[in-house]
Amino acid sequence: MHLERRILITGGAGFIGSFLCERLLESGANVLCADNFFTGTRTNVAHLLSHPRFELMRHDVCFPLYVEVDEIYNMACPASPIHYQFDPVQTTKTSVHGAINMLGLAKRVKAKILQASTSEVYGDPAVHPQPEEYWGNVNPIGPRSCYDEGKRCAETLFFDYHRQHKLRIKVARIFNTYGPRMHPNDGRVVSNFIVQALKGEDITLYGDGQQTRSFCYVDDLVRGLISLMDTGDDITGPINIGNPGEFTIRQLAEQVIDLTGSKSKLVFMPLPQDDPKQRQPNIEKAREILGWEPEVRLRDGLTKTIAYFDGMLSDKLAAK
Repeated sequence: MHLERRILITGGAGFIGSFLCERLLESGANVLCADNFFTGTRTNVAHLLSHPRFELMRHDVCFPLYVEVDEIYNMACPASPIHYQFDPVQTTKTSVHGAINMLGLAKRVKAKILQASTSEVYGDPAVHPQPEEYWGNVNPIGPRSCYDEGKRCAETLFFDYHRQHKLRIKVARIFNTYGPRMHPNDGRVVSNFIVQALKGEDITLYGDGQQTRSFCYVDDLVRGLISLMDTGDDITGPINIGNPGEFTIRQLAEQVIDLTGSKSKLVFMPLPQDDPKQRQPNIEKAREILGWEPEVRLRDGLTKTIAYFDGMLSDKLAAK
């Protein structure tokens, strides 16, 4: 008898995790979503609670978890500077202890495990665009290092478990991702700009607004993560998953103003410490190994994201 796959998603009530839960349920899997609700919210998965193959559990990955599963997506970790700098020691613990606990679980139950790593492992890159072979340019003692170095250490642990225990691992390096269900106060550029534009407030740019980012719509990203998990055991990664289309922050702000029809003005502030000047993935490996590349154009993705935030702001006004 063929049993349905049992899949654990840590951080499953987060922005990306909740979309992953949806896609995996659609594929016929049983999904156990574990989240401590530090940045994830029950609202993100409320529509899944009645699904017969979905289970929600409040759990912090800093503590061991004893469940029977076939696959683990380790997505748990605050991922925006405002959230990961709020309690930097806890951020490092979530990355490092969380990785150890989930790798321990995978080893016990012989599960396949995927780590949601990040483009932040490249730091402020001296190589552009960033290939997986690049070791990065990271400040180990700066205000962002709790996240950058925590994720770098998690990758180390994954590869050591693979070498030492023959664990089946996958490491995805996620680049800037956006879409509905982003946290409105996460300090990220897409959510910031959209909320400011919808409220008619000034749009804040740091530096001269010429620093570049590459924005991947959440549906594309989730498709990439699932494609990586479904590869053979010989594929470990790390593999960059992101959109190689590069935009300046100023171009993004102008596009958001255009799409919202806002009267917002652009205002310029000093650049934060260790803020990368360029961020763009080299996705040759994803194309070649996964047959994956992003399909959603920035304008189309922004339109859907704006509609989500517009609805959220309208609900807040109605509730007052």
